[in-house]
Order: sequence, then C-alpha cells, then structure tokens
Amino acid sequence: MKLLNKYQRIIIAVTVIFMLITGIIYYYTISRILTSQIDEDLILEENEVINYVSLNHRLPEVYESSHQQIFFTPFGHKKIKRRFLDTIYQMKGTHLEPGRALITSVKVSGQNYRILVIQSKLQTEYLIKIIFLITIGVIVILLAVLMILNRVILKSIWQPFYKLLFQLKEFSLANQTNIESIPSKIDEFIELDNAMLTMAYRVKNDYQNLKAFTENASHELMTPISIINSKLDTLVQTDEFTDKQSKLLNDLYGTVTRLTRLNKSMLLLAKIENGLITDDNQEVDIKKMIKECLYQHEEMIHQLNINLQTDFQDKRVKASKLLMEVLLNNLISNAIRHNHSNGEIKIVLDTKQLNISNTGTGTFNFEQVLKRFHKSDGSEGIGLGLTLCKQICDNYGFKLNYSLHKNTHTFAVSFE
Repeated sequence: MKLLNKYQRIIIAVTVIFMLITGIIYYYTISRILTSQIDEDLILEENEVINYVSLNHRLPEVYESSHQQIFFTPFGHKKIKRRFLDTIYQMKGTHLEPGRALITSVKVSGQNYRILVIQSKLQTEYLIKIIFLITIGVIVILLAVLMILNRVILKSIWQPFYKLLFQLKEFSLANQTNIESIPSKIDEFIELDNAMLTMAYRVKNDYQNLKAFTENASHELMTPISIINSKLDTLVQTDEFTDKQSKLLNDLYGTVTRLTRLNKSMLLLAKIENGLITDDNQEVDIKKMIKECLYQHEEMIHQLNINLQTDFQDKRVKASKLLMEVLLNNLISNAIRHNHSNGEIKIVLDTKQLNISNTGTGTFNFEQVLKRFHKSDGSEGIGLGLTLCKQICDNYGFKLNYSLHKNTHTFAVSFE
C-alpha cells in the first residue's frame, strides 16, 4: 500500500470517527436546547393556570389547541412535585404525535388538582432532523473537499520523492546512468536527495574500482598461467621422463588447466553480475546450440558408453549467445562427468523448457551447490558451474530446477 493511500485512509477514518462523535454530541445538544425551550413554554402555561386560580378561585376551562392540551384531575390533599417527561399523545381526529408533558398540581378551594400540560414536539423534532441532515451534508462535503485537497496537495508535496524513486529504479552502473538532484523546499526531501547523490557517487567509485580490480586480476593471472603452460611444454620436449615424473607433469597440467578454468569462470561470473557482457542479445537457436555442444562432447560420451536419448523441438530465445553456450555446456558436461559407464543421458527440449537427465549415484543439496565453490562429493570441478547456470538463468528470467528420482538427476530450465 502506498504511503499516500495509507495516510488518506487514516485521515478519513479519524475524520469520520471524530465527525460522527461530534454529530452525535451536536444532535443531543440541539435536542436538549429545544426541549428546554418547550419546558419553558410548559412552565409559562403552569404559571398562567396558577395565576388564574389565585384570581378566580376556580380552574380555567379545559381546552385544546393544535399543539397543546391541558387536563385537570382531582388528586386528594397531597401536593405533586413538578416533573417533565416525554410522551405520546393524540389530538382529536389526528394520529399519534410525540409530545412533552409537565405534571404539577394546584389547590382550589382546599382540593388538590393534578395539572397535565402536553405540548407537541413534532415541529421540534422536524427542526432537529433538518438541522441534523444539514449538518451531515456539510460534514460529507467537508470530507470530500478534505480528501480532494489532501490528494492534490500531498501528491504535489511528494513529487520530489517520486522523481527520486524513479531515478533509483532506472539507475544502472552498467549503463552509466546518473542520479540528478531534485530541488525541493522540504527539509526531509533535501536530506534524502543529498544522501542519494552521495550514495550514487560512492557506488560508482566502488564499482569502477571493483571492475578495474577484476580486469587487472584476470589479466595478471593469465600471464603467469601462460608462462607456466609454456614452460611445461618446453620441459616435456627436453628429455624423457620416468613414470613418476610423467605423473607429476600430468598433475601440473591438470592443475594449470583447472586454474585457467577458475580464472575464466570468476571473470565471467563478475561480468554477469555487473552487467558487463557486451555481447548483444540476439535470437539464439537452442536446438542447434545443444547439438553443437553434444558434438563437442561426443568423444567423452563414447568413452563412457553412455546411451544418449534426445527429443528436440524448435526453440529460440532472446539472449546472449555466449551466455547460452556457457549455460548449455555446463549442464551437459555435468550430466556426462557425473554419470557412470553404460549410463544414460536424456535431453528433452520443447517450447517451454529444457530437461537434461542423467543416471548417477549419490545425492546433493541443490541449494548448497548453487553457492560459489561448493561441490558435491567426488566432483572434480571448480564449484562454479551451477553457480554460473543459476546466474545466467536469473539474468534472463529463466528458472533452474533440480529433481532426483531413482538415481536419475534432472536439471530443468524453464523459459517462461
């Protein structure tokens, strides 16, 4: 939920609750004031009756008007304490109406009479409803105006933040995009703008230093590796060697080859993570590329007498040809190296995914082998093959999955 929407919901909720409570208080206050006014009118009628009795020593005639009724009832010798109450009464020939009643007493010739004066509250309640409806209408209008003003004003105030956020989303070290200063009169946004500019400057410097270090380290490593290879070639051509010396030389060759692969893999991984692959994306024929990769590994497949089964459909993806070669080569070479003599490899390609299955003993934790330099038991690799595969898949939005069923390991690359 956006901050603006969250803020508006809180403001609306608080405003509605506050106005609801205020409206209830206002309603009862107005009702109490108008009721007090009616009570004053009833007291006035009481005083008129008492004055009439004191002057004429008899009760006035009982009468009814369109909004008032007065009744006299003998009550004995006890005086009644004045009290007010809400009631329902019926005028002659009319329906029931709400009213306000005053009950008191008066003494006439030694006889106490109860006085009941009823006055209609119909006009009062109608007036209260009108006032209440007008108040509710004003509250609704004010609430609507408040929402519109909040949305317009807050949206205008938050414009610098959204501009900074857009620049952050578009910020890319590989594309050399810059974060520009966004002018604002709000202290928090000014501070955020300065912090973003400082951060972008530091990140660019760190990135350039890391890039230079990676390139220099790779270059510096390749030089001694090439010299070692050259010296080993010269040494091999100088004289004959014993079996022990030959074994040592083979071990050296293997170590240098492994070091070369490690250097290239580390450099490639760094380039992928930092978006430094300069090979432009193009239409890559996956079917054709798999066949080329299998042709390169044909000799090793024959040596292990592996039964190869393939089922290919046409599939093209928009990607770097170099990275797709690395992905397919790593998955197929893993299926061969981790297989056994007279084993099986099955490669199935359709429009949605690529499945590469191979027989093999042992199990491993897929999440663990995706980490750098983590190798399964008995592996002779450098521990970066599947890491590269995962990084390449993430780079293009593919999904790399693994499953094991009855000693058959299956790696699946989902293109959608």
